[in-house]
Amino acid sequence: MAGYVCTIAGGKGGVGKTTTAVNVGAGLQELGYDVAVVDADLGMANLGAMLSVEPEKSLHEILAGNAAVSEALTDAAGGLTVIPGEQSLEAFADADPAKLRKVIKTLRNAYDVVLIDTGAGLSHEVAVPLGLADGIVLVTTPDDVAVGDTVKTAELAERIDGEVIGAIINRVTRHTDVADIADLLAFPLLAVVPDDPQATTDEPLVLNRPESPAADAYLRLTDALNGLFFEGASAEEDIETVVDDSWFVDEEEVTDADADEEESGGVFGLFN
Repeated sequence: MAGYVCTIAGGKGGVGKTTTAVNVGAGLQELGYDVAVVDADLGMANLGAMLSVEPEKSLHEILAGNAAVSEALTDAAGGLTVIPGEQSLEAFADADPAKLRKVIKTLRNAYDVVLIDTGAGLSHEVAVPLGLADGIVLVTTPDDVAVGDTVKTAELAERIDGEVIGAIINRVTRHTDVADIADLLAFPLLAVVPDDPQATTDEPLVLNRPESPAADAYLRLTDALNGLFFEGASAEEDIETVVDDSWFVDEEEVTDADADEEESGGVFGLFN
């Protein structure tokens, strides 16, 4: 049976798309699936640098017709297989996004899960991965621009018949009004990932700092996605937003006001 293809997308750069792809991929690999992560951010590829791997061939070379998919498969931490890209303008100019269809078809037949990490914006190179996916997970941070761009990405996906499974909000703090952001999204909120500056910068976080709040969020998100990918679960009917108030409360700093806020149903308004 062919594998599940999930595109990790978001309209704005720097919101954590690659981090999400890497940690969800590592989490699914831990569950026993064979996972491939493809860096389809053709303009700003950073998957290889994030995982400290140096591939013999890159996705850009495949898309330029100068390499086969098998030549670019690269082993990474946690048993992941990745296909990194390049960062040079020359490689970007030579890469044909349309050829990504054949790459994903090949990987779908060889892996249980294929995660496509995309670039920012509403370009053709972003639209192609949206159209190839069985499901799309959108990533945003709480700021207004990122949320607005995420909504636009969802609208683009709808125009090309892509299926948005839901969204995650990265870098959430105790002061983030998650409920207000969720109201702006016309699709389920899958997970809230806390801002976690104490966590290691060595990715995948779920392997290198599994006890951290952010890793906990990614692992719980992975469990939810497992249900959506393989067990017939519905994001709207069967999946509750992954969130835990304890991620956002420093016990040494809890005040009476914080306690009252918690009792009201959530430190950031999700359950108010």
